[in-house]
Amino acid sequence: LLIKFVINPYEAMRTLLLILLITLPMNTGQAQKTTQATRRPPAVAGSFYASDPTVLLKDLESMFSMDLPSRTGGTLLALIAPHAGYSYSGKVAASCYTQADAKKSYKNIFIIGNSHRFAFEGAAIYRSGNFETPIGEVPVNLELAGKLLEQHKVFMEHDAAHLSEHSIEVQLPFLQYYLEKDFQIMPILLGTHSTAICRKLAAALQPYLNDDNLFVISADFSHYPDYSTANIVDMNTANAILSKDPGNFLAALRQNEEKNIPNLATSACAWPSILTLMYMTRDDAENLTYELILYQNSGDAGIGDKSRVVGYCAIAVSRQDMQKENSFILSEEDKRVLMEIARTTLESYIERGKIPRVDNPDCSPSLQAHTGVFVSIYKNGQLRGCIGRFMPEKPLYEVVRDMTISASTKDYRFKPVNAGELDEIDIEISVLTPPVRISDLSEIQLGQHGIYIKKGSNSGTFLPQVATQAGWNLEEFLGHCAKDKAQIGWDGWKDAEIYTYKALVFKEGEIIKK
Repeated sequence: LLIKFVINPYEAMRTLLLILLITLPMNTGQAQKTTQATRRPPAVAGSFYASDPTVLLKDLESMFSMDLPSRTGGTLLALIAPHAGYSYSGKVAASCYTQADAKKSYKNIFIIGNSHRFAFEGAAIYRSGNFETPIGEVPVNLELAGKLLEQHKVFMEHDAAHLSEHSIEVQLPFLQYYLEKDFQIMPILLGTHSTAICRKLAAALQPYLNDDNLFVISADFSHYPDYSTANIVDMNTANAILSKDPGNFLAALRQNEEKNIPNLATSACAWPSILTLMYMTRDDAENLTYELILYQNSGDAGIGDKSRVVGYCAIAVSRQDMQKENSFILSEEDKRVLMEIARTTLESYIERGKIPRVDNPDCSPSLQAHTGVFVSIYKNGQLRGCIGRFMPEKPLYEVVRDMTISASTKDYRFKPVNAGELDEIDIEISVLTPPVRISDLSEIQLGQHGIYIKKGSNSGTFLPQVATQAGWNLEEFLGHCAKDKAQIGWDGWKDAEIYTYKALVFKEGEIIKK
């Protein structure tokens, strides 16, 4: 131990603390007061990230200076961030933290992960002292830790699990580097695979899911399939998370497992932590947005083996607000890319019956947003087909491809487009800004806002141009949407949820081609 202390004092301190903790009984009941605060030294400095503070800061500067997606709209409540070595998942992790307001003063940052080395039925809170990284000390809210331990039996103290765990630790340097205000953390490790315990944890933590706090769920995605398979598996898992439905998420995990994919050890190593977050947000899901910010796997790092990779997703959970619809923009380049996808898809599918592959475009994150879109097909100025999707589970650029096929072949009002018509076809794309729930009808601007009406399992929508084209007043706009689209009767809108959105409409002839 003395030799190790000379070579690596951080590792020596960790080993000594582990020896001491293993000889002590684990507290699995009500909280007991700690008699002496013990700093939690870094366990993976020098392996997952640099142990030299100067080198670490340069690494962080490099990661945050990469071409990262811009901030999403709304009030950020939670993040799902990877916890691998920085050389593998650093860009994805940095893209997570750039979704936060660097100048905001958070009351608490809850960091939740799953223990990789210990199994126990519950969640372990570390309250024996503060966390340390090579670039400084991160305070733990010891008062809140004690409160949670006293009020909820699902929490326990298990310091041995914390001292050897990397999933919480690797998030700290990102926070230290990016946030400008001081912050304190609530480190929580899950040792369970019980959905019932996840629900109990969610109930205990849900009151803290508000604008004052930030939740960070530390989770990697697929483990060890090949590169191409990882992309498919991880998108299946991510789309289930984006649905905001815990049942869909659990079903996706089962589906991935039942496929017997070679080398797939797990779809998400910290799936109970993700599930806990989804249980926390379930009751308010309609007012929250889950958004995929960036996806990569270890094969994208250029230093790993693409036959065995680990997947990384950056996902942000935000509360919708009235600024959300205005925060979504499409550049001229975005429009050009979407129109090119639509035209290529139309010709490929109609002429050869093939659906073209659409790679993730390397441009604005707007193209990767999960927002609604309608594709309209016109022949000599007359509508030839129009189909859209309001709340898709796929990114925008993929939905444009799918809706182009549907509009040209599946609109029941028209016969499918044939190859002889292609030269006479023009395409129009209407991208919908994220919907905002309204509380007063005066918020609807006829001709500017589309409406989405939802009542129980019934829903329907009208694009903004429908009201002006039909010459309807506001009551007619609402009544027709409720009766003809949502099928809840002419007056059904009066006790339904009403959302507004805007449509960013552009036509093929208006796009400057390169």
